[in-house]
Amino acid sequence: MLNDRATGVMLPRDLPASRFAEFARSAEDLGFDELWVVEDCFFRGGIAQAAVALAVTSRIHVGIGILPAAARNAAFATLDAATLAELFPGRTTIGVGHGMPGWMRQVGAWPASPLTLLEETVDAMKGLLAGARVSTEGRYVRLRDVALETPPQAPPLVLAGVRGPKSLALSGRVADGTVLAEPVTPEYLATALAQIAPAGGHRVVAYNVGAVHPDPAIARDTARSALGWIGEPDWRPHIEPLPFAAEFAALRASVASPEEFGAALPDEWVDRLAVVGTAEAARARRDELFAAGAHSVVLIPAGPDPFAALDGLAALL
Repeated sequence: MLNDRATGVMLPRDLPASRFAEFARSAEDLGFDELWVVEDCFFRGGIAQAAVALAVTSRIHVGIGILPAAARNAAFATLDAATLAELFPGRTTIGVGHGMPGWMRQVGAWPASPLTLLEETVDAMKGLLAGARVSTEGRYVRLRDVALETPPQAPPLVLAGVRGPKSLALSGRVADGTVLAEPVTPEYLATALAQIAPAGGHRVVAYNVGAVHPDPAIARDTARSALGWIGEPDWRPHIEPLPFAAEFAALRASVASPEEFGAALPDEWVDRLAVVGTAEAARARRDELFAAGAHSVVLIPAGPDPFAALDGLAALL
């Protein structure tokens, strides 16, 4: 059963395959509620990662965040999701989104209307997972009398991984929940929830870079190495609600690269943009996000050693 105040951890996308199972088991042994896998181009597939993580663990909930709708047929994506739900009842959540436009264009899959495609995909997946027989002639999703032969007894939630206002509104209307990319601050969460306008039961998953160390300065420096990219245009919606948004943009304009930008972030900004510091400080920040409306806070391990980072993050549990 899903915890409404869940602490999760993200499996690093570039983790060597030989250590994949070890990381999943360690996350479970350390007490994390959830393990999330990503499908970033061109690392590893989300369904395959989730299947392995579920198979080598016994308790931890595994989320997929996210599967790009443009890269999959809705019926076959549902077939994979249903298989996981049958084999590992109640232990998986499926995230579906637009995908990063650059990556989708790179593989020739960016649609003329990403919003329409996502809505049609989520509607079809939810119907099929619930055991319905689905016929639809949408702009992108066309199904004729399709039904799962063995629909799961406990259908997994289908969440939308989105960030723009129109996409957030769509998620609130059709999805079981929303996956919010990092950084998620209480201010951004409030803005997103206003756009989602969720009905009861809508689950909100908040990603954040995480770094925990007895010395807060070391934790911040570790987090900086993972925060450089949030100065790029795609992350603007996350930053606009913050009181230092204008200074943030000016700093990014003054440096040549994301790496330089991350290194130049002031301490107080790092504390707002990540779950960072001592175990007590990181725990307090996580709890702020719960209070602001997140049901799951997923920590992205920062630093060169993912296992040391995982151990550090477990201290806030």
